[in-house]
Amino acid sequence: MENEYTETTQQTDDLTMMQQEADEKENVAIVDFKMVTFSLAGKDYAIDIMQVKEIAKTGRFTYVPNTLPFVLGVYNLRGEIIPIIDLRLFFNIEVPPRQDNAVENMLIVNVEDQLFGVVVDAIDKVVGIQKSSIQPPHPLFGDINIKYIQGVVESNNRLYILLDIERIFNARISAKDKENGIDNVYVNTSVQEIMPGAASQAPAKGLAAKAQQAQAKEAPQKNIDQDFKFVAEELKNLKKFCVSDINDKWVRARFEQWAKERKDTQLQNEKDADDFLAPFWSPCNGQWWTKQYADEIYKLLPDNAAKQIVVWNPGCGKGYESFSLACLLKKRYPDAKIRIYAHEVDLLNVSNAPLLTVPDAYANDWYAPYVTKKVTGEYTFTQEIKDIIMFEYHDCTNSNSLPMVDIVFARDILSFLPVEAQNMVVGDFDEKLKGNGIIILGAGESLGKGSNWGEKTVGSLTYFNKQ
Repeated sequence: MENEYTETTQQTDDLTMMQQEADEKENVAIVDFKMVTFSLAGKDYAIDIMQVKEIAKTGRFTYVPNTLPFVLGVYNLRGEIIPIIDLRLFFNIEVPPRQDNAVENMLIVNVEDQLFGVVVDAIDKVVGIQKSSIQPPHPLFGDINIKYIQGVVESNNRLYILLDIERIFNARISAKDKENGIDNVYVNTSVQEIMPGAASQAPAKGLAAKAQQAQAKEAPQKNIDQDFKFVAEELKNLKKFCVSDINDKWVRARFEQWAKERKDTQLQNEKDADDFLAPFWSPCNGQWWTKQYADEIYKLLPDNAAKQIVVWNPGCGKGYESFSLACLLKKRYPDAKIRIYAHEVDLLNVSNAPLLTVPDAYANDWYAPYVTKKVTGEYTFTQEIKDIIMFEYHDCTNSNSLPMVDIVFARDILSFLPVEAQNMVVGDFDEKLKGNGIIILGAGESLGKGSNWGEKTVGSLTYFNKQ
């Protein structure tokens, strides 16, 4: 124990020397913020020096059962038992196999009067900066959850990720708690939550019953709103999905479900974004329509005695939707002349769409009256159905050439436009749609919020019209 104490004291002296060296370099600019820098997986990180009590090198941790994977155990710091977490494991950074009693680099941090040991790859130095130089983090910056990042700092040609150590240990006090007069209470993850098996060995400090009840009732709304904002930004960056009034209701409902399914709500990569958006897509999107879905759309279509019915189908994709819609409209309005303007910005898709063949299973289903068999044995659509559709390489944000339309069929398209473009296209809907016309959007999209559009639900589907 005496050697361990001497070793820790030496490391503390080193921290003091590091700070003194930083002080000597404060002759260029006024330094009002100091941070202890360290590395994880070859990247530079930092923590506010005011939260670092000391540094140490040790590997003699006492294992505690029933703890989270990133908890290495507990450590006796001069008679005080403190929990030790491996920051690399906490951030899902790969760690080489650990040898028994291997010496680790450790920061002893103080979070609301509770001490924790934080294991890192290497501890560098104390860096003095101007607090105004701290820049906000970007959702795609770094390999760790952005909600744990306080900011980014550039110093001496090195870019440091400044960690929010309080958020890592969940020690933030909500505005509601402050209003209730309990802002002096330690509301945190606590040793019992990080290390449930160690509750008897290292009891949490300062936990008041009132604070526990307040925390259990609801998560701080500020943190929830911030996490939602991060998800919205990541959807835009990763998938060009723009959260707006058109899809806000769906995204918020999905976010609540997502938060229940996952410990970490942040979207780290495209796969996460795809998983988040998986329930967004409308039925039969990008594929042949089932009879069930075709029947639902049929019931949605209003009576229309016009001799000519014009349809705008932006984002027609490979043509499955346009041909399905053509067959259904011919069935619903057999005596009308039907014209579908099918627009797509993918030149390959729109070029190949007229050449589509129909799989046997669908050709013998509800599509049967509208297909014909070629000499090759393949099924294709009749010439009458093909003549209904005009496939065009066209951007839906530029619809000046369109005539007035009876139906706008634009499923799952608006959400992938910038918000300004969304508003512009909705304005075009208003301008091009006839007085008795309807708009059919994606299952997760809506025009009803704060607008003059009417909304009607038939079965499980919804359409919009002019009020």
